[in-house]
Amino acid sequence: MNTAVIFAGGSGVRMNSKSKPKQFLELNGKPIIIHTLQYFQNNSEIDSIAVVCIDGWIDYLKDILQKNFITKVKWIVPGGTTGQVSIYNGLRAIYDDIDNPNDTIVLIHDGVRPLISEKLISDNIACAKKYGTAITVVPLMETIVSINDSNNITTINNRSLSRIARAPQTFVLSDIMSAHIRAIEDKNLNFIDSASLMLHYGYSLKTVDGPIENIKITTPADFYIFRAIYEARENSQIFGI
Repeated sequence: MNTAVIFAGGSGVRMNSKSKPKQFLELNGKPIIIHTLQYFQNNSEIDSIAVVCIDGWIDYLKDILQKNFITKVKWIVPGGTTGQVSIYNGLRAIYDDIDNPNDTIVLIHDGVRPLISEKLISDNIACAKKYGTAITVVPLMETIVSINDSNNITTINNRSLSRIARAPQTFVLSDIMSAHIRAIEDKNLNFIDSASLMLHYGYSLKTVDGPIENIKITTPADFYIFRAIYEARENSQIFGI
């Protein structure tokens, strides 16, 4: 079984949108979360989806899922106090409702990261089935430096050995649940992402190359980039460019 947890629990403070959380902002008449979900809906390898939704917007989410024919969403759960807790809520809903978590692959993805592809989803599944994990990455285009408290550069990282971790991040369900339970027991509730959590608890992480445009829409500038890339993709289909 292959399932997905789509995180749509953020309030989008940096987007400066007063009317809606960022995941519900629209492009071409469809909310960002729907643009994202359609890739999972259309991928034949995905059996089901859990969405972690910001509290107070669950009914709205159910309405737009129906209007856009997103039928694979089986679980909708409210978010938690942190992103990590929210992801755990989604994983827990799946874990409590299936027979064999050892044979279940789960893809964890941001609802506001819509510039993915069905191929990336399939590549994650194949990698996780073979190695147990799959972390989507892209190469660095800039030099990354580390600094100290005095703003002095202490380290310049080797760009050829560095990557930017993105999403999906994919695991065997029983493994990621075990790591979350250990984190709760240890009161470690602020890991930046699932990859950091799994690495902390000793899991080996395999990488999958993703598209460079696979950005997370966090600021107004990100939204304009998304719109430009979306329109370029549409034009390439229409005009064959």
